[in-house]
Amino acid sequence: MLNPEAPMIHRRPATLPNQEGLAPPLSRSAAAYRDARAVIPGGSMRPSSWFAPHPPYAQRGDGCWLTDLDGRRLLDASNNFFSLIHGHAFPPAVEAIRETAAQGTAFGLPTPYETELAEIITHRAPLLEQVRFCNSGTEAVMFAVKAARALSGRSAIAKFEGAYHGTYDALEVSYDCNPQNWDAPDGNPASVPYCRGTPETLLAETVVLPFGDPKRCREILRRQGSRLAAVVIDPLPSRIGMVPATTALLEVLQEARQRDGFLLVFDEVISFRLHHAGAHSLFGVTPDLVALGKIIGGGLPAGAVAGPAARMAVFDHTQGRPGVALGGTFSANPLTMVAGAATLAGYDEATVDRLARLGDDFRQATNTAFRAAGLTAQVTGLGALFRLHLTLGEIRDYRSITPPPRGPGALAAVHAGLLRRGVLLTPNCSGALSTPMGDSEAALLRQALLEAVAEAEA
Repeated sequence: MLNPEAPMIHRRPATLPNQEGLAPPLSRSAAAYRDARAVIPGGSMRPSSWFAPHPPYAQRGDGCWLTDLDGRRLLDASNNFFSLIHGHAFPPAVEAIRETAAQGTAFGLPTPYETELAEIITHRAPLLEQVRFCNSGTEAVMFAVKAARALSGRSAIAKFEGAYHGTYDALEVSYDCNPQNWDAPDGNPASVPYCRGTPETLLAETVVLPFGDPKRCREILRRQGSRLAAVVIDPLPSRIGMVPATTALLEVLQEARQRDGFLLVFDEVISFRLHHAGAHSLFGVTPDLVALGKIIGGGLPAGAVAGPAARMAVFDHTQGRPGVALGGTFSANPLTMVAGAATLAGYDEATVDRLARLGDDFRQATNTAFRAAGLTAQVTGLGALFRLHLTLGEIRDYRSITPPPRGPGALAAVHAGLLRRGVLLTPNCSGALSTPMGDSEAALLRQALLEAVAEAEA
């Protein structure tokens, strides 16, 4: 483990000049970023964890607190992008990992650990009769889409404008569109590429739906539904604004599914945490397949596709070539399986309910405080999840927050202000409460938000 008091060890000289304001003398995080830029494009492995001039580099975590290389202690409401429901170094998960690692970290054979975690998930969520593990949420949604294509015999899919479902090509479509390109000639949402080089044929196979307009969504599905293999929806999409799918929208999807025969895929990579039996139970919907990730891995890489046995049979490889081959060298590795089992065991119904109440109280109290202070801000969300918006307007969908009402710099200023006050959110100012948090941590977070927003408005 790195010692923050020890001098930085440079295993190779940095080959890039100081840049982006990184002039000597440097903090330990700044020096780490400078060195990383020499060997890593962009200086880190995830664009979502970068912000100017550079992020702090983590050294260790304990519960809801994180310490960076410079010894600064941060209240962590990012939780590695919502994957750490119990915060850092959850003792039962750490002990399970330690004991299991001593016996071997990966095998070319199945282990009982994967059965145990699958049983935990299916017992929590009776609709999810069977589970197949992979290594990320991106993979989980990708394999759910591939399964829908195999089961339906169709290739096109539909997703919602602005929604993030990982980095599978078809699901990146219209993830980051803007008023200059988001309308098709007919006035409906266009299929907009995210990555350079995205094939035009892929755009033609991806239908984009409006999250905040059930009526228009119904009209699009009446025209397009018969060629769809699946509609993919996150019922609480963070990048769309972290507002829940309405009953009217979900009714439109279920009506179209019954008429046109496509599969309804719920992306619960984040939202599985909202209810003991998963978000589909909270929303009263019976999806055909569910993609899981984040908290089911207990802080280690994890993903899964789950659903009724009749649907999951598409992955069955025991009778020869399966409809969809789902596997990977590290899928269902023992360390992830035992960490996930320990994590979900500690996230029982009472804990889920307590954290949801804490989240409800936090959002209500924070919005009340914003109004009392005359600040142009609000938080949205559900359960323990929340997102800050620098507007008083109604948050309905991606278009209601794009472009940001006060420009992209305003939210970045709030994020920086929170860091100065010892609070870490994601760069778009989304966050999550974790089980080590209570009223005092929620109050600290609320006060930091008030001060940072007020500072940005001054």
